[in-house]
Amino acid sequence: MKKIAMLLAALLLMTTVFAACGGKEDTSSAASTASTASTESTASTADSGDNTLTMATNAFFEPYEYYEGDEIVGIDAEVGKAIADKLGMDFEISDVDFEAIIANVQSGKADMGMAGMTVTEDRKKNVNFSQSYATGIQVVIVPEGSEIASIDDLEGKKIGVQQGTTGDLYCSDTPENGGFGEENVTRYNKGSDAVMALLSGKVDCVVIDNEPAKAFVAANEGLVILDTAYAEEEYAICIAKDNEELLEKVDKALGELIEDGTVQKIVDKYITAE
Repeated sequence: MKKIAMLLAALLLMTTVFAACGGKEDTSSAASTASTASTESTASTADSGDNTLTMATNAFFEPYEYYEGDEIVGIDAEVGKAIADKLGMDFEISDVDFEAIIANVQSGKADMGMAGMTVTEDRKKNVNFSQSYATGIQVVIVPEGSEIASIDDLEGKKIGVQQGTTGDLYCSDTPENGGFGEENVTRYNKGSDAVMALLSGKVDCVVIDNEPAKAFVAANEGLVILDTAYAEEEYAICIAKDNEELLEKVDKALGELIEDGTVQKIVDKYITAE
């Protein structure tokens, strides 16, 4: 009996050992399966990320961006779309106040900003910029017969500008830096509002980019552009400082579009040689 009992005990011990081994294998297999599922889930999440390139702009800066019906068109709209196509991405435009563009890019509400935006040292403190894709000229709009005949005549005059633009930055700066002082500048949310103020006599002139200036003058009788340019500047795309990967991709795509002539074709479509 003692031998039988010892034999039964041995068999029971072996069964327990095998059962324990089987349990470890099952646990390991389950863990492996869970790990694989977790990896696949993470990969799936990464792959299903937003594939839309969003551009913040202020769509009242013809011919760079403006409305045709409900659609925003113009140089920046088409260049932005061409960049998105290069990157294999969808494309969306959000219309905001000009001075809110950089904030939208910084906060991630938009991937990039394009609005005939000049590269300045102050802006470079907040965002990064791509290479330049266009050259802008700041000009002065005055009523026909105005006593303002040159840039020097702006001293002491009431100057209308679009808020946050380089026209605003230049004119509101101190005279020592080539400006005319905050006290002589009136800011408007849109360039068209500044022009309406000029027509109604609330300001003596408007400082704005040459291309929208030509559109405003053509649409409003009695206005002219001074022959003398106020400033020349380079336009570029702004991207958040913490998004260097996107900056590299956008800059590379933009460079290719400049090199193959696509950007120039878009510019020529909206700005005809005089």
